[in-house]
Order: sequence, then structure tokens, then C-alpha cells
Amino acid sequence: MAPHPTPDATRLGPGHAVLAFDVGGTDTKSALVDASGRVLGLRRTPTPLDSADPAGTIVASLAVLAREHLAAAPGIVPVAAGVSVPGLVDELAGIGMFASNLGWRDAPIRSIAETALGLPVAFGHDVRAAGDAEHRLGAARGYGDVVVLAIGTGIASALVLGGRPYAGGGFAGEIGHSLADPLGERCPCGAIGCLETIASAGAIARRYAAASGTPVGGAREVLDAATAGDPLARRVWDDAVEALAEAIARLVAILAPEAVVIGGGLAQAGPALFGPLGARLDALLSFHRRPALVHAELGDDAGLLGTALAARDLAGARRDGDSA
Repeated sequence: MAPHPTPDATRLGPGHAVLAFDVGGTDTKSALVDASGRVLGLRRTPTPLDSADPAGTIVASLAVLAREHLAAAPGIVPVAAGVSVPGLVDELAGIGMFASNLGWRDAPIRSIAETALGLPVAFGHDVRAAGDAEHRLGAARGYGDVVVLAIGTGIASALVLGGRPYAGGGFAGEIGHSLADPLGERCPCGAIGCLETIASAGAIARRYAAASGTPVGGAREVLDAATAGDPLARRVWDDAVEALAEAIARLVAILAPEAVVIGGGLAQAGPALFGPLGARLDALLSFHRRPALVHAELGDDAGLLGTALAARDLAGARRDGDSA
């Protein structure tokens, strides 16, 4: 179990006590949130992979984590749990439609989790949970129409339209798999020229290594090399910024967001990303509403905080229904 800093408890505020599980392809973050909003025992544990029963194995591990959290905090009784996962997710039906890195198709994860945990479960998508947290607690507060981008190994997004998350039946937000170069690389998803084959942090490192013959540890090394005058690194970095700017410009033309919040590993480049990205976006837009480009505030904990918020929302809705 890896130690993990506890997020600022004041962000969540008072509400129902809940359990939260943010399941990733490598690690699962989990915590118990008490009625004051304190995030207790936040931990990161390996996500178990089992090709024979991927959903059942992962949910069983969540039940073990739940017992450990409750044993460490006697007297706190959660009334709901939140579970967020990657891939294609139908929140309304409670189904994990597809997750290539976890191995399931059409898995009834919400019902399995409710049985295993003995609690009502708010089930959702990890990036949409992070986007909801940024909208309610973080960098997207005050905006009604927002796109939250997570740029790391891949690229995903969450859409908030009219102040409400938009899921498109589980298919919305896959901006990393939008077309960026029709003559580009084949993406692991099977399509050609997806945005994340050019502009993700993983792609930047991979493309530079392929062009230079020099392996690098990540996109930061490519940026450092570009800053030092390496022309190959500069080309790879500029290609990524151009592809991102064009993708955001298309979003602006279609959705007209007030803000685009950018998080994930690539956002750590700070002004080296936001400066040229904003300049290129300005050059691409004409009459359109120019969105603010904002650095995400909640970092790696956004998905877990959003998952806890969803569990609290579910608990509140059930309480209101019981009192009606």
C-alpha cells in the first residue's frame, strides 16, 4: 500500500459519510469520507487483474478495502459508496460497457458492488468524476459550460453543459480518440491519427524517442530538450501543442465552453504549455467565444473527490425520497 497525502478536507464540507473508490488500470484510490468532509485513510493499492472475472475480482478487492477503512475508523458509518472506473461507462444503467485495460464488457458493476459492499452505490466514469469535482470544488467553479481535459498517458475529457455533466450515454468525452491526423499513426483503439497519438504525454515521449533514437523518461524531458534547442524535441512538442489547439478549437466551435480546464501530467509543464496553446488557439478562432484555459486545481485526487461527491448525491437523493 502506497502512502498518499490526504486532500484538503475543507473542500468537501459537511454531508453524509461515504466510501469512495477510484479504480484505475494500475492502481485503485480509496478513502472513507466522514460527515464533516474529512477524507480518511486515503490509500493507493494495486488494481487486481483477472481475465476470467475482471469485474468480480475488482469489486471483491473493493469490499476488502471497505472493511479495512471501516476497521480503521470505528464509529463512522457510511450510508453509500461511490465507484468510478475507466473506459466506456453507462452511469444510468450501472454498466461498465468496455474497459480495454481492465478487461470487461457489459459488466453490471453497480449491482455487483452493491451486493459486495452492502450499500447503495453511485457508479460512474473516472474522468467525468474528476470533471465534476473540478466543476464543484476546483478550477471550473463558476462556469456553466466547461470542458475538463486530462492529458497523461492518454487524453480524456469531461463535459459540463448548462451546469450539468454530459455523458452521451457513456460515449461522450473521448476527445483523445478524435481525428487529429488522417495520415497519422494507428492508435491502439484501431483508428488512424487519434489526438492522443500526437498530444498525450505518452505520445510526446514515444514520438521523440522514435525520431531521435534516444529513449526518454517522459514528456518533461522532451520539453527540456526543446527548451535547450533540440530541433527534434521542438518539432515533437510543437506538433503536440498544434494538435491540442486544433482539437480545442473544434470544441469551441461546437460547444462554446466558457473554460477549458487542463489537468494530468502534461499540465505540469505550466506556461510552457498554456502560453503557446493559448496563442495558437487565438490564431485559430475568429468570432467564437474564446474560452479561458485554466490549470486544474485538484490534481490526482480529483477522481476520488468526484466519486465521493457522487456517493453523497446518491445518499441525499435517497434521503429526500424516503422523506417525501
